[in-house]
Amino acid sequence: MHSFADAAFALSLSGLPISARHVQQLTQEVGSDLAQARDAQAQKRRRRQLAPRVEVPPEVVAVEVDGGRLRTRAPDHGQGVHQAETKEDKIACLVTLTDAAHAEDPQPEPPPSFVQPRRVQRLVQQMAGQAGDPLAAAGAPEGPEAAEAAATPAAATPDPVAEPWAPQRLVRTCVASMVNSRAFGPLAAAEAQSRDFYAARRRAFVGDGCAYNWSIQRGYFADFVPIVDLLHVVCYLFRAAQAVETEAERWPLYLRWLRSCWQGQAAEVVDQMERYQERLGRPPPEEDLAATDPRVVLAEALTYLLHNAERMDYPRYRREGLPTTSSLVESLVGEFNARVKGKQKFWNRPGGAEAVLQVRAALLSEDGRLERYFAQRPGSPYRRRAA
Repeated sequence: MHSFADAAFALSLSGLPISARHVQQLTQEVGSDLAQARDAQAQKRRRRQLAPRVEVPPEVVAVEVDGGRLRTRAPDHGQGVHQAETKEDKIACLVTLTDAAHAEDPQPEPPPSFVQPRRVQRLVQQMAGQAGDPLAAAGAPEGPEAAEAAATPAAATPDPVAEPWAPQRLVRTCVASMVNSRAFGPLAAAEAQSRDFYAARRRAFVGDGCAYNWSIQRGYFADFVPIVDLLHVVCYLFRAAQAVETEAERWPLYLRWLRSCWQGQAAEVVDQMERYQERLGRPPPEEDLAATDPRVVLAEALTYLLHNAERMDYPRYRREGLPTTSSLVESLVGEFNARVKGKQKFWNRPGGAEAVLQVRAALLSEDGRLERYFAQRPGSPYRRRAA
């Protein structure tokens, strides 16, 4: 349900009268219990006491990390919204995948979805419209289409590389929290260890260009193959080509850059971008330039590629059957946002926001953890009481 009031109304239809406030209180209790269980699991991992809960290690796994935005307020200040702040919630998507390894690159050329102008333009608008995305800081497109894209949830964003050769999701679990990246890493690592991800034959860690993602990867998933999200790369290539060339040459330049990155030759694109940067000039550090200034757009794209070139060996990832995009966690963020985001939604900081994230994470995890929780919770009608 999208709100506590909606849940109360739905329950009333089944003959159970309950107030929205009561639903909220129960959700807070359940979320607090789930948060304690999550933290206890991380504590067991730190003490080297956490055993995998699966009998057979998975073959292919991936961990993807991203973040969203939600509105919070200060608690214990009476009715209304007091000291409103927008905070980031961090979300980890842990999935087992089908074994889709190949002897040769199954897709040596970019698929049609990346070479259709209208579709690529819409992708760029959607990516720039997502709150917290690095592209949003680089300057989102303007106009009514950009506004529509900004309102589009990440879950509705199509995956342009959903090809038959790509690995498919088997089982998903997730971790969500309002803590910072330093504290979030152990939570994600504990969930991975409980699913025996570290024993998998092939392992991948996928993220966008945010520095904290790679800090988590180096600290807790060092033996996972680091992969930068291809969709972000495509967006930076498209925006840079739009900024540096005339209208007639923009699309051909984008296609050349796309093909080079798709085939693992990001160094060639970096060299060409550096020459364009020398011709246009670098953004003066003392000037506050517009985000749409060609020098700024090109500099941001160049920086992104330089920092992530070692994570862009896409031909290898396709051969090994590893994901090349973070679309799994992007869609998961959208499923979280469907509950926690809204113009009139403000969560108590931090307890209220943390609790609802835990209930949502348990619901969206595909291992039956929410059902197990209710079956084992004291007072559950499914559990026989002692005399």
